[in-house]
Amino acid sequence: MSEPYYITTAISYPNGRPHIGHAYEAIATDAIARFHRMMGRDVFFQTGTDEHGLKMAQTARDRGITPAELAEEMSGYFRDMDDALNISYDRFIRTTEADHHRASQAIWQAMADNGDIYAGRYEGWYSVRDEAFYDEKELVDGEGGQKLSPQGTPVEWTVEESWFFRLSRYQQPLLDHYRDHPDFIRPESRRNEVMRFVEGGLSDLSVSRTSFDWGVKVPGADGHVMYVWVDALTNYLTGAGYPDAGYGRRWPADLHVIGKDIVRFHAVYWPAFLMSARLALPKCVFGHGFLLHRGEKMSKSLGNVVDPMALAEAFGVDQLRYFLLREVSFGQDGSYGEEAIVTRVNADLSNSFGNLAQRILSFIAKNCDGAVPVGGRAEPADQALLDAVAAATREELPAAFADLAPSVGIEAWMRAVFACNQYVDSQAPWALRKTDPERMTAVLATLYRAIGDLAVAIQPVIPASAATLLDMMGIPVAERSYAALADDGRHARLAASGFRLATPTPVFPRLELPAEGGD
Repeated sequence: MSEPYYITTAISYPNGRPHIGHAYEAIATDAIARFHRMMGRDVFFQTGTDEHGLKMAQTARDRGITPAELAEEMSGYFRDMDDALNISYDRFIRTTEADHHRASQAIWQAMADNGDIYAGRYEGWYSVRDEAFYDEKELVDGEGGQKLSPQGTPVEWTVEESWFFRLSRYQQPLLDHYRDHPDFIRPESRRNEVMRFVEGGLSDLSVSRTSFDWGVKVPGADGHVMYVWVDALTNYLTGAGYPDAGYGRRWPADLHVIGKDIVRFHAVYWPAFLMSARLALPKCVFGHGFLLHRGEKMSKSLGNVVDPMALAEAFGVDQLRYFLLREVSFGQDGSYGEEAIVTRVNADLSNSFGNLAQRILSFIAKNCDGAVPVGGRAEPADQALLDAVAAATREELPAAFADLAPSVGIEAWMRAVFACNQYVDSQAPWALRKTDPERMTAVLATLYRAIGDLAVAIQPVIPASAATLLDMMGIPVAERSYAALADDGRHARLAASGFRLATPTPVFPRLELPAEGGD
């Protein structure tokens, strides 16, 4: 059995429809999951929706429907987005599901059995929008004296009976874990932020609510529902099968991919809960940056919130995936706009890789009767190109993806694409057709192999387009892994199989801005 790899997105809070930030997180996580599948790992990829909490209850009340009805409707939009963006999740979890309630109550009981849950009365600042408690020292002043959270959201003074978690007990164990596992929080800037926060002292955390009942019931405490983050974070355990036997096959998770605004919950509260419950900690929490619209943060008041489905429909799913993964350095903030998408996709996919494939495959279909070229009179330039492509597809791109740096891997891939285009220009197979057919065959064989390898390597980023090109080229599904790229005999086997290349159709037509001139 191959080595397991468990990867998750944060589960989305569905009191509104998905935005481009949700899409970006899903796409980035999907690319990493697909990469590990191609590396031969037994990947389990979980995403979903976080459906409890006061904010959901209030939104449902304002709409005159039940929280369950709101959750059913809104969760569907997130699943539809994932499906439209070709997100290869293995489970789309909903926190309203029975097995999740059971897992949440199990970890609660484990924390209680360890003496870390006690009854009390909460009096303090709470942000409904963040579903988060804040100390006085963290607040900032807004207009009119309104107290705001560090995220700029309104807070209100809350008083209610509550169960508390002894978070203060875990300050030093957390710091010890950060020291002993430097890759537990990534990138390093997030790790430093978390360490400063924990070093500043941890207060015990209110972990139940009595002012509403939309949530997971606290075992043995009528009238209490779990603080939504206890419930939400436990989804990762639910997906592993906790508390049933065998959950250790998937747990601990290899990677939680989350937004930088919720790092505290995942890198402070979550490991403390797990320590209390005597459970293993995830191997890595990666806090990615925000997407800015033309350099501006998105907000409804500015009118610049963009529907990711509209972008995918306008420019193509793979084109959007490619832009976001190529343009944004994973872990940092990134900027996007319609013009930027068109410029990047046309330069890289249409003009460079797409044009390369279309020119060479069309030439082979027309001038070689579609036969896969093999043999011919080789020259050192052929092996030099294959070496450059091998370095990018077998070494540089996989190493970058393994290090959670997809943009770096794509950049290496593009250098190999440019090398192919330079080779085409210098070798000029269309001229060799008349002057040196033997040399032409060697050039075409080199390019056929290089294009196929490039298409295999870029599958995590543009899976549907890469599959279309590989199908067109007759490359078997079993030979589309990174391990297969090291098999130097596969090109000869394809040629010997008798496969004939049909006249190809362009995989990456040039994009145009919408007629109205952009967003």
